[in-house]
Amino acid sequence: MDKNSILGRAGRLRETLAPALVQWFERSGRDLPWRADPSPYKVLVSEVMLQQTRVDTVLPYFDRWMRRFPNPEALARATEDQVLKAWEGLGYYRRALNLRRAAWVICERHGGRVPADHAALLALPGVGAYTAGAIMSFAHNLPFAAADVNVRRVLARVFKVEEPVRKSAVARVLDEAAARLIPEGYARTFNSALMELGAVVCTAKSPACAACPARSHCLAAREGKQDRIPVKPPKKPSTPIQVVAGVLEQDGRVLVQKRPRTGLMPGLWEFPGGKLEPGETAEDALVREFMEELCLAVEPLGRITTIRHAYTRFSVTLHVLACRMDPPGQQPCSKAADEVRFVKPDKLSTLAFPAADKKLIKLLQKQREE
Repeated sequence: MDKNSILGRAGRLRETLAPALVQWFERSGRDLPWRADPSPYKVLVSEVMLQQTRVDTVLPYFDRWMRRFPNPEALARATEDQVLKAWEGLGYYRRALNLRRAAWVICERHGGRVPADHAALLALPGVGAYTAGAIMSFAHNLPFAAADVNVRRVLARVFKVEEPVRKSAVARVLDEAAARLIPEGYARTFNSALMELGAVVCTAKSPACAACPARSHCLAAREGKQDRIPVKPPKKPSTPIQVVAGVLEQDGRVLVQKRPRTGLMPGLWEFPGGKLEPGETAEDALVREFMEELCLAVEPLGRITTIRHAYTRFSVTLHVLACRMDPPGQQPCSKAADEVRFVKPDKLSTLAFPAADKKLIKLLQKQREE
């Protein structure tokens, strides 16, 4: 990869490619709510939601979020459980917690207004270079690059970069090239056009080169390499995990616990349990986990179901067992969770749970209805 060649060509393409993309986007760009009203807060929320998530998935979440938390003040006042419940199903839950923390900072330091200063944006929890650039570009029309995975894919093909774009050195060059391409006064429209092109035309698997407004400028298409660029690193295999969860009922309520704010799926509620150790049965693991994490001696009563769910980096087989306290009348402690609570079954839906636990809740509700 020749950095100087790429950046020099980017400067020249600003006079030809950039106007073509702007014209194409003004004719063909999708009507999205954060584009129709690119206020700084809406741009912040949309960009955080869109990280590693498709637009079609985000749209209903964004609409509900803006009704529930229409400004930073409303978000800062919300409880953690309310925020996580509004986010439930989007995944990568740390994003929601960071948005809430960012709202606190915005209210405390910036009078409830998302700052218009790049350095101040970077100081917000969960806001990195990309999100800060997106806010400066989309909300304020200032010449900052907003190079997401779609933009980097487009530019890797335009400049025929035959190295993985996930490499930090490659990403930095492509981000700098994106900044050099921005035509004066058109940062918002041009960056939106690059993103739109990568999302709907210059896609990862089946780029529609015949319909692409950048085709005449694309070195990868010129050499028939568009299907091989960007170069993909070897895919990491999904790690299988065996987990047990216990359904413990007492006086018509079910025991659940809240995951810590650090680690995987922070702040979500779950049915108590944990990973099976090598050679351990689900029953043995359940007894051990309840004692280690909740100070409860329990007796397994039988298997309720087995749930399988695939996450990004691992796949879970969840063995669900009914259990009871033995002896009865014990009080749970909270060694591994932020909170432990007995909840009425019909109130479980008010809390945010991981996807596998949500499947279990639906099953339990169905069994109660039968």
